[in-house]
Amino acid sequence: MSTANFQTIPTLDYSLTADPDSRAQFISQLRSVIINVGFLYLSNTPVDRDLISKLKHECIPRLFGLPQEEKDRIKMANSPHFLGYSRMGMELTKGEVDWREQFDFGTGCEEERLLKNGDPQYWNVYGPSQYPNEEQLPGFKALFETYLAQVSTLASDFLRLVSEALGLPPDTLDQFYKTENRMHLSKIVKYPVQRESRQGVGAHYDGAMLTFLLQASEEHRGLQAQNLRGEWIDVPPKPDTFVINFGRSLEFVTQGVVRATSHRVLAPPLDSQTPRYSVPFFYSGMDLEVRVDESVLKIPPEILKLRDQRGVLPETESINYSEYAHDVAGKVYLVGRAKSHPDVAERHYPDVFKQLFPNGMPLHGIAY
Repeated sequence: MSTANFQTIPTLDYSLTADPDSRAQFISQLRSVIINVGFLYLSNTPVDRDLISKLKHECIPRLFGLPQEEKDRIKMANSPHFLGYSRMGMELTKGEVDWREQFDFGTGCEEERLLKNGDPQYWNVYGPSQYPNEEQLPGFKALFETYLAQVSTLASDFLRLVSEALGLPPDTLDQFYKTENRMHLSKIVKYPVQRESRQGVGAHYDGAMLTFLLQASEEHRGLQAQNLRGEWIDVPPKPDTFVINFGRSLEFVTQGVVRATSHRVLAPPLDSQTPRYSVPFFYSGMDLEVRVDESVLKIPPEILKLRDQRGVLPETESINYSEYAHDVAGKVYLVGRAKSHPDVAERHYPDVFKQLFPNGMPLHGIAY
């Protein structure tokens, strides 16, 4: 279906999974994509289209149109969970500024978790989100939490399809998500028309097992994925789809069968009239004590053969999330977030901050 040197991103029809006769076709297509491409469009999902339309066309522009003082009221530095608002240009990727403004939200945690003496610091990465005042943005919290719940259910179901595509029982990957108290991460991102640089986000891999991306601006390209020749392939918006890509943690536990693909985002060019909006959802809430390096799955030989036929994935300039090879998932998440948001680390995790930034507060976080 696709090769490791793909030139386009394949589209899979989720509705095929509802019928046993067509489900096998979907699983076969998915197997080829996860091994050779690592990116796909998913169409005909059960996520409410009217809800998505309202989010894209009403809520997101109004969210970024809030007065600056209201956005700053819920700035991320307030939150030990790294949730909240980040101003433009706060992070670097590969030494260059990422020109984006964003809000980070989590799922499933409504109350603060009280830690006892001796509890690991990374237990505190899960907690409630910061939302704008209801008076400022009526109905937004309820709508977005409904959206997150639907996408989370879809991601959980999709992970079972990935297990089947690997020749494993459908519930195999559920072992990484046993704890009820878990949180997945989502962002709402604005990439403005940019004069300084076209870098919205520089080349990187994701760490989460799955990323579901809603490209919320139909008129803007910008997302690109990298094939094995190092070519950047456009992933343009496609109506009524999610873009899915696979992260380094899933690549690790599948012995490299699942392909984590390097990708980047270009900011809108100067002749654009509007910013680009996107809503990534990271299925990142693995059990905090999971050690990925101790949880490698036993993949059937016929699937490993397909991996070997693809060839070895090269190391790129993108971040590799090598910490998964020797640390528990909670610590990997905390360190990664602290690097990206040193102001949060300095305020809430001073020991981690000193280890990562021995010379004091940097001018920018290190996104990747």
